[in-house]
Amino acid sequence: MATHDHGDHGHSHATNERRVLCVLVITLGFMVVEVVGGILSGSLALLADAGHMLTDAAALTLVWVAFRITRRPSDRLRTFGYDRVQVLAAFANGLALLVIAVWIVVEAVGRITEPIEVLAMPMLVIALGGLAVNVVAFAILHGGDRDNINLRGALSHVLSDMLASAAAVLAAIVILLTGWTPIDPLLSIVVAAIVVHVGYRLTKRSAHILLEGSPEDISADEVRESLTGSMPEVTDVHHVHAWSLTHGRPLMTLHAVVREGADHRAVLRSIRRLLSARFGVEHATIQLEPGRRLDG
Repeated sequence: MATHDHGDHGHSHATNERRVLCVLVITLGFMVVEVVGGILSGSLALLADAGHMLTDAAALTLVWVAFRITRRPSDRLRTFGYDRVQVLAAFANGLALLVIAVWIVVEAVGRITEPIEVLAMPMLVIALGGLAVNVVAFAILHGGDRDNINLRGALSHVLSDMLASAAAVLAAIVILLTGWTPIDPLLSIVVAAIVVHVGYRLTKRSAHILLEGSPEDISADEVRESLTGSMPEVTDVHHVHAWSLTHGRPLMTLHAVVREGADHRAVLRSIRRLLSARFGVEHATIQLEPGRRLDG
């Protein structure tokens, strides 16, 4: 596994920040168009898409602000810096997606029980424009660092909005061809189900980091076996704790029992090299404990 490069980390943050700001401007511009179009056409799918874009704008603003705050250096109160802010932003965005899904379902049920007239042609034109905007926004964000959980939050919002736009296009075509207006709220419910899935995954992943859960690719048993299996001086490894500052930045503490007579400095260097090369851990707190003699 490659080691962590702080220079690349900073450059990636700056690039992601610019991409998010660009998408935010695009989203705000077209959101106004969709709100007007949804009201004039009477389309829930368009209003749902406009609602998506409104929350997308708020979510993208949160993502952008999180990237800005992350620039701050560590201080007396935040000795690890402010990188966790982006995880908080991702968690908030995941919850927002779940709330959006509930709102869409409630509105869709109301439209099914009390149908209203839908102007299919204006709905189709505006939905096609919304789809094009979302495809461009998705392409911009997709070119960034997709391992960054903050950017993944922004991508999740744009993806859900792109699906809502596609549903609005399909609903408009069906209404134009058949006049069957219930397709509009029914497709909105399908989009809501997809949004729930995306929002749940984002919330679960960010909550796992916030709760100091172990990184997916690091197992305490594997760390123990790797150290004792490749280093004769290390007889046992215990109290292994691994967590992530943010996605892709694992931290670790462990106790290693070292044979008596071994060079502790050399053992410590070897442990750090192995943790970096095998598990990508660049920051580890290691406590060495005396064991039996090396020639025992």
